Amino acid sequence: MTAAVRLSHVTKRFGRTEAVRDVSLEVPAGSLTGFIGPNGAGKSTTIRMIMSIIHPDAGTVEVLGADAIAAKDRIGYLPEERGLYRRMRVMEFLCYMATLKGMPSGGLRATVREWLERVQLGEAARKRCQELSKGQQQKVQFIAAVIHEPELIILDEPFSGLDPVNARLLNRLIRDLHRAGRTILFSTHVMHQAEQLCDRIVLINRGEKILDADMPEIHARFDPRSVLVEPAEPHAAAADALGRLPGVTAAQWVEERRGAAFGGYQRGPAGGYGGGDRRDARAARVAAPHDARRRVRRTGGRATAAQRGERKWLTARRARCWRSPPASSGTRCSPRDSSWARSPCPR
Repeated sequence: MTAAVRLSHVTKRFGRTEAVRDVSLEVPAGSLTGFIGPNGAGKSTTIRMIMSIIHPDAGTVEVLGADAIAAKDRIGYLPEERGLYRRMRVMEFLCYMATLKGMPSGGLRATVREWLERVQLGEAARKRCQELSKGQQQKVQFIAAVIHEPELIILDEPFSGLDPVNARLLNRLIRDLHRAGRTILFSTHVMHQAEQLCDRIVLINRGEKILDADMPEIHARFDPRSVLVEPAEPHAAAADALGRLPGVTAAQWVEERRGAAFGGYQRGPAGGYGGGDRRDARAARVAAPHDARRRVRRTGGRATAAQRGERKWLTARRARCWRSPPASSGTRCSPRDSSWARSPCPR
């Protein structure tokens, strides 16, 4: 299959920071590819190199058989940052952007109006861009990226700033463009969005490519269909019984997970709690908070908010005890009365 985008051993440095390290990938023509990774992984840097906004320090980038500058009218690009002329009205702004992409002026306003209706912004045509909300500005910028019907669409964090209703709307528009034969590459750090939309995933982390495969291959390699259950009779024979059920390929008894699921309080072989597993230590702290300080010290963890609150309560109770008169007096001193403040409580 012909590649719409091809990167070969691309590296980009900013000072001593290596933002992208020896990345090679291909985006097949007609595909919907998700470019995913955590914040700061190098996704936007890679997209800017694809768009020739910045140039790599090493390696080559090919876009639609040339570079992005030569093929600029065949590419639609939605940057992560807002790029609207704030004082222009929405209709004038979109007509201006479409003209820059080579669209003829005849019938342009009708096309813009049609797109505004598709993204539910028909009433915003006469508004200035600065009067729109963040999500509305994102939809206007999306129209500017796709109105000229490009062959390749590159979307950098397209769902940023959208509420769930508008995110579903944009999801549907992206699917429609893909069904019309467009090649789409979009970046996100939300994995379920990529899984719902894409037929191919590229995963990048700390500037390095970790994964590059289509969705059926990813599902086969990382099968998520496993369930942790708590049987009514907690013994290892239950795993054998579960393994014989229809549709179950394998069942395994995991002792330490059983302890954590039960919220158990188990002494490990090294004298610590939960065998040194912090999940079990957390479960033990929830089950028996009165020994919190000793267990936190043994596991090397931190006290929870509940444990800190418990210590504050004990401190306050101790202070009240020091301010209380002997039981034989039958009276209680007020907070301002210090007659008993210096004497230990006889109780």
